[in-house]
Amino acid sequence: MASGKGQRVIVFNKPYGVLSQFTDKGTEGSPRPTLSAYIDEPGFYPAGRLDRDSEGLMVLTDHGPLQARISNPKYKLAKTYLVQVEGAVDDTALEALRKGVMLKDGMTKPAKAEKVAAPDDLWPRDPPVRFRKTVPDRWLRITISEGRNRQVRRMTAHVGLPTLRLIRVQVGDWQLNQLRPGAWRFASASGA
Repeated sequence: MASGKGQRVIVFNKPYGVLSQFTDKGTEGSPRPTLSAYIDEPGFYPAGRLDRDSEGLMVLTDHGPLQARISNPKYKLAKTYLVQVEGAVDDTALEALRKGVMLKDGMTKPAKAEKVAAPDDLWPRDPPVRFRKTVPDRWLRITISEGRNRQVRRMTAHVGLPTLRLIRVQVGDWQLNQLRPGAWRFASASGA
């Protein structure tokens, strides 16, 4: 790739409730928080989306071809999520996620899915996740190479494990690491 201006990358930890765009074009009464409340670097655009009710890693760039490579599903860039689900996770549910599940818009590609311990350095969410004393919750680490609308949430619901909290921790080689909610940093264009 060419050098010089362009190909700059920002990694950002998007807080819950923030739109993954710089302006709110919604029709709701009051404006919703956007990326512009956190990032004041001209010429950067999100490379992909992260739903308003999801948290974690967003990659932004000032280079159109790099933005396309990151966000276009044809490049199969892996995206990894920590997912808090409601219910007891069994091998049947994990195996279904690993093989792919049939959603309304077709079969998903196989995902990597495993049970993990609750993250010990996780920030609190505002508003907090609802808890029910009678229903257990567990954490999964899920990696997909597609980018369908609300895909991870729909996949976990399909196997009987509704998502309570969804945090993207990695896109390709870019990682969230210890970046706190609302914080950002410049990163290598290669993701290394």
